[in-house]
Amino acid sequence: MLKKIVAAALAIRTYVVLAAVFISLYGLRTMQQLPVDVFPDMNRPYVNILVEAEGYAPEEIEKLISFPIETSMNGGPGVFRVRSSSGIGLAVITVEFDWGWDIYLCRQIVQERLQLVQDHLPEGTAPFLAPVASVTGEILRL
Repeated sequence: MLKKIVAAALAIRTYVVLAAVFISLYGLRTMQQLPVDVFPDMNRPYVNILVEAEGYAPEEIEKLISFPIETSMNGGPGVFRVRSSSGIGLAVITVEFDWGWDIYLCRQIVQERLQLVQDHLPEGTAPFLAPVASVTGEILRL
């Protein structure tokens, strides 16, 4: 069978060479358009929301703060996953987006959705977005 493939390729060697040249040129063109970065993205883009609520127990924070924010974030454009962690006086909600989304667009989406849920949160709590984490921080964390 391998002899038949080689014989057929030799019979139409001009087309085989042209196809190889075409594929090589297309590969070189595509390679030049690839983004190059010292530290490429290793994670999906994500936005952390922090909410401080002094005097609240973790169960209250989960019920009164984390759940409404998670519900508001779910179903947003490009949202892949929403996770939260509730502690004494602090809620951390992580909104993870699909690959290829711009981190600043993600932050804008989260900020808009936070404004919708702001009225349903307890008084004295103000959610804010954590700063954008660099890839270097992710490498150091590993």
